[in-house]
Amino acid sequence: MKLLTLASTRYLRRHPGQLFLSVLGVALGVAVVVSIDLAIQSSRSAFRASAETVAGRATHEVLGAAGSLDEHLFTRMKVDGGVLAAAPVVEGTASSPELPGLALHVLGIDPFSEAPFRPYLAAGADAQGLGVDVSALLVRPGAVVLSGPTAARAGLVQGDSLSVRVEGRDARLPVVGVLEPRDALAREGMRDLLVMDIASAQTLLGSVGRLSRIDLRVEDADSTAVLARVRALLPPGARVVPAGTRTAALVGMIGAFDLNLTALSLLALVFGMFLIYNAMTFSVVQRRELLGSLRALGVTRREILAGVLREAAWIGVAGSAVGVMLGIVLGRGLVRMVTRTINDLWFSVSVERLTLPPEVLVKGLLLGIGATVLAAVPPAFEAARVTPRVARTRSAVEASTRRSVPRAARVGVALLVVGAGVLALPTRMLLASFTGLFLAILGMALLTPMGAVLLIRLARPVLARTSGLLGTMAARGVVAALSRTAPAIASLVVAVSVTVG
Repeated sequence: MKLLTLASTRYLRRHPGQLFLSVLGVALGVAVVVSIDLAIQSSRSAFRASAETVAGRATHEVLGAAGSLDEHLFTRMKVDGGVLAAAPVVEGTASSPELPGLALHVLGIDPFSEAPFRPYLAAGADAQGLGVDVSALLVRPGAVVLSGPTAARAGLVQGDSLSVRVEGRDARLPVVGVLEPRDALAREGMRDLLVMDIASAQTLLGSVGRLSRIDLRVEDADSTAVLARVRALLPPGARVVPAGTRTAALVGMIGAFDLNLTALSLLALVFGMFLIYNAMTFSVVQRRELLGSLRALGVTRREILAGVLREAAWIGVAGSAVGVMLGIVLGRGLVRMVTRTINDLWFSVSVERLTLPPEVLVKGLLLGIGATVLAAVPPAFEAARVTPRVARTRSAVEASTRRSVPRAARVGVALLVVGAGVLALPTRMLLASFTGLFLAILGMALLTPMGAVLLIRLARPVLARTSGLLGTMAARGVVAALSRTAPAIASLVVAVSVTVG
């Protein structure tokens, strides 16, 4: 065992470039997985914090069929329906040149209705010690209240004005107060919040006379009677839903987006596995004589197999550790791209802090190590099969490789057919779709050696005429060293497919 370990260590020292590429292949695959996971987790955390802060203590919400309600419905609910705890809300999104890259969540409220829902925005409550009385919103048209972190980022204090743009329209809004959150959750949820009086928000957002929703707070004892009166007043298409239903629906929609990103990151890890397989195959091919000598000295097949897999495991550990650190760095940039996509497609969310859940980092480590060892299994078995006599015969290696090309092509065609069949199934299960996609990629990779041989045969006459003897030798060299060129070409095929994806 010591002899095998010493031989492996000396080989890696004499081939630092190959070792570097192996570690880099694992690191890049793990980095993509970790960075996408961190970006997704951070976006979800920010959205939940924002939703909880804005939704407050509401138990139910009244939503319109077309995304808005007539503001007179709120009056009828208070007067005719006898609903005491109700608050009208107008929501929208704005941007500001003073806050580049931040999507502002415009929240229009009636300060006199906010006490049961968001006490920090209730009139006369001094924002529960958060530093401002939002009744100042009623004094000046277009006035806004910002959170402390947002105001500090824009360099604004009370008395300044904030430039905003909404759907191509510019406006300057006087800042009449700054909210100073006391805890981390409130600070996270208010980071992108821009609070206005409901009439000013309607004017800014171009929705005069319309409400985004009406929040309700219904006690359990009389919930049935109150909700029945509310439903009797609703226009066609409007509905009453439990608070959080809309947030859950948005989380469900973004779940599909997250799943596709995760699948793409796993495809990148598959590419890393091909790099590792390529590197380990090169390593075994280059060391065939050494492995044959070790076998002649009494090293068993099992020890050879364990030694190659152990070498791959150490490469996986090193690459995964580097990949996790690189993934954290990449995640800080990727979270902005993911957030921008979410803002464009679904809802406004702002992420300034990268969440680092330990389970994501551990998953990245385990995926990297597991993928590396798995990719090293075929070359490890090849190394274990080496006998002292065959190890010194280079032609035997290439002859065996060429004999396996048709067999690999048949398996590749079978995988492509199975993958196409799975993709053609009349189902919306994403697991089935990704399974079919993986089988198709693997099938194309196994077809690559046969495709390379056929293309070289077609290109050989052209290369002979254009490049002479050098072109002929180059073409023959690709086929003659198929044990080394085939994995490299397959890796390139997978890399291009992942890049295009």
